[in-house]
Amino acid sequence: MADFALVTDGLRFPEGPVFMPDGSIVLVEIEPGRITRVTPDGAKSVIAMPGGGPNGLALGPDGMLYCCNNGGFDWHENQGMLAPGGIASNYSGGRIERIDPATGTVEVLYKSGDFGCVLRGPNDLVFDAHGGFWFTDHGKMDHKKRIHDVVGIFYAKADGSHLEEVVFPSNNPNGCGLSPDGKALYAAETYTCRLMRFDVTAPGKVDQSAGVGGAGTPVYRPAGWKFFDSLAVEASGNICVATIGECGISVISPAGELVEFVATDDVFTTNICFGGEDMRDAYLTLSGTGRLVKTRWNRPGLKLAY
Repeated sequence: MADFALVTDGLRFPEGPVFMPDGSIVLVEIEPGRITRVTPDGAKSVIAMPGGGPNGLALGPDGMLYCCNNGGFDWHENQGMLAPGGIASNYSGGRIERIDPATGTVEVLYKSGDFGCVLRGPNDLVFDAHGGFWFTDHGKMDHKKRIHDVVGIFYAKADGSHLEEVVFPSNNPNGCGLSPDGKALYAAETYTCRLMRFDVTAPGKVDQSAGVGGAGTPVYRPAGWKFFDSLAVEASGNICVATIGECGISVISPAGELVEFVATDDVFTTNICFGGEDMRDAYLTLSGTGRLVKTRWNRPGLKLAY
């Protein structure tokens, strides 16, 4: 196991960590529906309370935070481990929000129905060099009604002028990221535990004939009882995928080889982001136990567009 330093604890299912220009980490706490800033000394402060289920987070070209809000989960807690379940009884609808980190103002940028798109459980997002962003919709499950959404992958513009479902159907995609040259979009499917690649042909467009069954080409799929969550990309092009069940981060080459596995002690290891002057400071969300931890990574992470 890597040498992890505790940054802070007491979080309620943290996800979506973002390394900020001032060295702090801004993340979501999905269960209480809040956006939280964590300073290097571990102090926490609430930026905003969008409610629902804030899930993925990214800095946009305007310095605003862009948030994938899944509308809310049901929750279970057992022996100190918090876990999401099916759709919340007070589900408030899937949406994309723009949040001012200075004032905490929350604006709904896109909601279900806009531009003819259905948003059920937006999960994670990544900005490209053109000022637009890709995001996944993980969908919702209603166990009582035996319903499991069929969902897709979307592209949107940061100014609210364009939203398009580019990939449909997709198998409950979770984390997403872009290759260093922007020519590949990666998406991690949770329940199939597959890392998928989509060939980007233009801003917001992918080669729809790249794979046998559509746009996506499988890159990697591990054996055993595991699930993929969110991801980040290294400067080398390797893809670091949070792996639930095995507890850690699977580092996968663009060629589909397992470079290494970095183990943690939380079954709900959900996300990773990079920061620091050399981009080798890695921050991981250990969501089940409510911790944000930090370690020195073996290779530098990719600097994000904004």
